[in-house]
Amino acid sequence: MSGAVEAKLAELGLTLPGVVPPLAAYQPAVQSGVYVFTAGQLPMVDGKLPLTGKVGAEVTAEEAKDLARICALNALAAVKSVAGDLDRIARVVKVVGFVASASDFTGQPGVLNGASELLGVALGDRGVHARSAVGVAVLPLDAPVEVEIQVELTEA
Repeated sequence: MSGAVEAKLAELGLTLPGVVPPLAAYQPAVQSGVYVFTAGQLPMVDGKLPLTGKVGAEVTAEEAKDLARICALNALAAVKSVAGDLDRIARVVKVVGFVASASDFTGQPGVLNGASELLGVALGDRGVHARSAVGVAVLPLDAPVEVEIQVELTEA
C-alpha cells in the first residue's frame, strides 16, 4: 500500500526502501498507542553503508547531510512496517540524530538538516518536529550518522 507520502517521495526521485534488519536484539520500530518509535537508523543502502568514518575528517558535512537523509528514509520504512501506511502519520514529534564527529567538528545541526528537510518535504506541516543533534565518538559499523524518529499516528 502506498499513498500521498510515498508519491511525494517518488516526485523527489526517492523510493521507500525495505526495512533495514536489526544489527542486534531490538525491533526496527515499535508502536505504543498512537505513537511509533523507531530504533536508530543507519544510512544503509542495499545492506551496506555508502561511507564510513568521522564527519569533519573522513566524511564531509555535506556527505553526512545526504547520509542523514538516507537515515530518515530508512526510519520512514520502519514506521510503515508497523503503521501499514505513511499517510497515517499525524505528525513527526521528535527526531534524534547522532553524528560521529571529529573532535573539532561542531556542525551536527547542519548534518541533521538532511533528515529534517526530507521529513518536511515528504510530510509538509506534519513533518515539522522537535530535534536533538548530538556529536558522538563512534557509531555502529563506523557509520557517520544515525537517526531515530518518533511519530504520532492517526487512528487506523
